[in-house]
Amino acid sequence: MQRFSRGVRRAGKCLGFVPTMGALHAGHLSLTKMARAQSDCVAASIFVNPLQFGPTEDFGKYPRTFERDCQLLEAEKVDVLFAPKVEAMYPPGATAIVEVQELSERLDGRSRPGHFRGVTTVVSKLFNIVQPDLAFFGQKDAAQVAILRRMVRDLNFDVQIVVGPIVREADGLAMSSRNAYLDPQQRKQALVLNRSLMRIQFLVDQGERSIQKLSDAGKQVIAEEAGAKLDYFEIVDPDTLETLADLSKGALVAVAAWIGTTRLIDNLLLTTAR
Repeated sequence: MQRFSRGVRRAGKCLGFVPTMGALHAGHLSLTKMARAQSDCVAASIFVNPLQFGPTEDFGKYPRTFERDCQLLEAEKVDVLFAPKVEAMYPPGATAIVEVQELSERLDGRSRPGHFRGVTTVVSKLFNIVQPDLAFFGQKDAAQVAILRRMVRDLNFDVQIVVGPIVREADGLAMSSRNAYLDPQQRKQALVLNRSLMRIQFLVDQGERSIQKLSDAGKQVIAEEAGAKLDYFEIVDPDTLETLADLSKGALVAVAAWIGTTRLIDNLLLTTAR
């Protein structure tokens, strides 16, 4: 992988990179399309990163569809796939970590301690190996995007973070590899996440500006779905993930909820003038 990247750089070409954990869906492929449009060469990675899973989380059962993923990436004309083994990424005795303090303890970081430390450690390693000019991530993982942008800035990585919009099913459900865990009833229940976000945008369009009232309204939508258990519903600054006092500069509305034993996330970049 490093030799390939050096060759791309020596040729003066732009290398785009799409890091994934596999189990690819249309959301991932939208990022490869963006990378193809903005880069001369495209690299993708598949690595289910054990460092970002907690001891009670789904590392063991996380969907792995490697052969199908390879076919999808070939169809998208991705130039190179980097699919390392765990021991290659974390050699015996490895103890170095990368952590963005404070931001990593907000939103998903609050309910999944150590998760973002695992994300920033593996992404920093991937950046060092792949050496991309552009790296493509999805808006669905909004907290991850904010943390990686801060990491890139603070550690002077020579890479530009490019964010693609959330890709949704026809009924509004945000695409996620974890959707595969849902049975038909849970699949319908999962729509409550997007429904809660649409309620917030509707109220803002009607003139509501109270952060508290908007947050309460979103939580109420979740509460009305018996199959959903709320993890968090927050309206925050999209860059710092801190709670906002007002909506004057826009906001990120972020929600996480359990549908059965599956934890799903969704979000909305709120606009106050539409």
